[in-house]
Amino acid sequence: MRGVTICEGGNDDEWQTIAVSQNGNLIETILGNRIMIDAYKAGIPGNGKPFPDGAKMAKIHWKALKNTAEPGNPTLPGNLDDVDFMAKDSKRFADSGGWGFGVFEYDAATDTFRPGNMTDTPPQAHDAKCGFACHTLVAEKDYVFTNYPKR
Repeated sequence: MRGVTICEGGNDDEWQTIAVSQNGNLIETILGNRIMIDAYKAGIPGNGKPFPDGAKMAKIHWKALKNTAEPGNPTLPGNLDDVDFMAKDSKRFADSGGWGFGVFEYDAATDTFRPGNMTDTPPQAHDAKCGFACHTLVAEKDYVFTNYPKR
């Protein structure tokens, strides 16, 4: 089964920020397409309903960088690390909770992306289920970790 491709992301200017987070030495912005944002605004997944087909998320990871020259030493995005995608298509990805996953590692030396593989941390097979094992932890939230905070 083919995983989600980087070109399935869609039109960048239609995506909005869902949330930001920091995990270890990475800082990330989580984005959603219009279908994903509208679903969150309708109360999904807290209302017990699944995200609709066509919902997509992207997570851009940067290495966290402390800016000691600024007041408060803020943590800022440093070098790009990778980009992850999730796309909801209950028919195409029926065996992974209706979600397809894609991980693309960034290579600064060549300014290119490559599909995630088993040598990465965490190891990722390049198929639609590359993120599924981890996301089963939140199956009751339709396999989505990220909450949509109040704005």
